[in-house]
Amino acid sequence: MKIDGRHYRTIFPDAGGTSVQVIDQTRLPFAFELQRLATMEDAARAIRTMVVRGAPLIGVTAAYGLALAMREDSSSEGIEQAVATLAATRPTAINLRWALDRAASVLRGVPDNERAALAFEEAARIADEDVASCRSIGEHGARILSDIAVAKGGRIDVLTHCNAGWLATVDWGTALAPIYVAHDAGVPVHVWVDETRPRNQGAALTAFELNAHGVPHTVIADNAGGHLMQHGQVDLCIVGSDRTTASGDVCNKIGTYLKALAAHDTRVPFYAALPFSTIDWTLNDGVAEIPIEERDAREVTHLTGLTEDGGFATVQVVSPGSPVANPAFDVTPARLVTGIITERGVAQASPEGLLGLYPERRKPA
Repeated sequence: MKIDGRHYRTIFPDAGGTSVQVIDQTRLPFAFELQRLATMEDAARAIRTMVVRGAPLIGVTAAYGLALAMREDSSSEGIEQAVATLAATRPTAINLRWALDRAASVLRGVPDNERAALAFEEAARIADEDVASCRSIGEHGARILSDIAVAKGGRIDVLTHCNAGWLATVDWGTALAPIYVAHDAGVPVHVWVDETRPRNQGAALTAFELNAHGVPHTVIADNAGGHLMQHGQVDLCIVGSDRTTASGDVCNKIGTYLKALAAHDTRVPFYAALPFSTIDWTLNDGVAEIPIEERDAREVTHLTGLTEDGGFATVQVVSPGSPVANPAFDVTPARLVTGIITERGVAQASPEGLLGLYPERRKPA
C-alpha cells in the first residue's frame, strides 16, 4: 500500500541488512515515522508496546527478532532464549508462536555460523507469504462484497472493528483486504469504522489507511454499530482475528463479540478474515481455552491526541482512584460467524468447514 505515493511494507530490512525498519504505529495517524530495530530486545519491545501490532505483523516481527538475536548469539541456547523472550511479549495472537516455531525449526540442526543468514532468509519468506495470503484473502472476500453490491443495486456499507488492514499485516491486510480489492475494481464501498476503544485503532489506524487509499468511510463510536444495523445501514461486518480455533471460534479485539451479537439479531452477515497462520488447530473452545491478554489500565484511563496548537497531549478521562479492567480481546463463538475468509477461500465457521479448506489438518483415522 502507499503513503504519499510511495509503496511501504510495515516491516522490511534496511539497505545493509543488519537491522529492520518498521512503521511506528504509536505515532499514527498524526505522524508517519519509521523505527529501527537493531536487536532482539528492540523487536520484543516493539511488539510489547504496540509499535507493531496485528497478529500477522507480530509474527513476522518476531521472526525478524529471532534473526537479530542470531547475530548476537547463534548457539542452540541462544535460539531457545530468544524464542522464549519473544513468545512472552503478547499471549493471545497465535501467529507469534507459529512464526517463532517455524523460524526456529529451520535453524536447529545447522551450523551456528549459518544461522543468522538463514534466519533472515526465513523471516523474509514468512513476510512474502503473508503478503500473498492477504492479497488472496482480499480476492476471495471481494467476491462477497461484489455479489452484495449487485443484489443491492448500489453502494454497500461494511462495518469493521479495530484495525485489520495493511498496518496489521505486512501488506494488504485481512479484514480490509476485500475492501481494497473491491474498491479498486469499482465496487461502490463505504466503511463504518469503529473507533475501537481503548487504543482507538479504528479511529487512528483504519481511518488513516482508508484515507490514504481513497476509500469512502465514516468513523463511529463503538456503541453506534448496533443502531446502524437496526436501521438497515450495514450490509455486512468483516473483522480480523488474533486466534481462531479449529471449531471456528474467533478471538479478536475487545468489542467484536458485541458486534457479532448485534449482527446476529439484525440478520447482518458477519465474517472474519484471516490467514492460515491465525488458526490454532490445537484448540476447540475459544471462550475457555484462548488466553486473553490483560493490558495496562492506563490505556483506559488516559487518551493521547493532537492539540489545537499542533502538539501532542495526554489527558486523564477516568475518575481518579477508580479501578480499571482492560481485557484486550474477546471471543465470538462460531455460531455467530457467517463465514471465515482465508487465503484458500471462504469456509463455514465449523470444524468441517475449516477442514474442507485445509484437508491436510485432518487427523488420520
